[in-house]
Amino acid sequence: MSAATIDHLVVMAASLDQGVAWCEATLGVTPGPGGEHPLMGTHNRLLKIATGSYSTAYLEVIAINLEALPSIPTGARRWFDMDDSALQARVAQDGPVLTHYVASMPDIHAAVAALAAQGIDRGAVLQASRPTATGLLQWQISVRPDGQRLLDGCLPTLIQWGDRHPTEHMPASGVTLQRLQVQHPQAAALRSAYQALGLATIPVTEGPACLSAQLQTPKGLIEIHT
Repeated sequence: MSAATIDHLVVMAASLDQGVAWCEATLGVTPGPGGEHPLMGTHNRLLKIATGSYSTAYLEVIAINLEALPSIPTGARRWFDMDDSALQARVAQDGPVLTHYVASMPDIHAAVAALAAQGIDRGAVLQASRPTATGLLQWQISVRPDGQRLLDGCLPTLIQWGDRHPTEHMPASGVTLQRLQVQHPQAAALRSAYQALGLATIPVTEGPACLSAQLQTPKGLIEIHT
């Protein structure tokens, strides 16, 4: 990966079955297989949403795996605020929702340092992996011990993939990412952070916190948002 880019959208669900049903009802497609995350005790289903502008983008439906125990240290929390009680309650009541996105970095350690220079603690860089039918996927990802997404989910989690990217073996889904937009009361701080990360092309406007993605789907142009 030669430049920073949107890697994937994160849709949190109370269960993968509910996440699949949401995809089918909202986007008109069934997500493909995903896998288990032993580090975090979560699992997912995946949907390729790549376009020319976002050549490796995908959508991740993720849920806590109630049959697995995370291997993160005692007292640490899962990524993407998945242990946050208010977010869990919202998902339980309203169903799956876009909560966050992950950005791919050519040098994740440099990216974390660039945010630290702005007073933003994006978290430690952890090693993670999961087995797939075509081999082991390995990546580095920034995760805070408290699991926080930061800035209402509008500051991306950072990732750097190993030799393989998950979209390499994903078929086209019929869904493509057209645009990602960010709105936040701390728009100036976000723009500065995006500039430092190489994500300055993502539009950031001032207003109530909201992350929204426009997707072209078999059901037409759909917008999902936090």
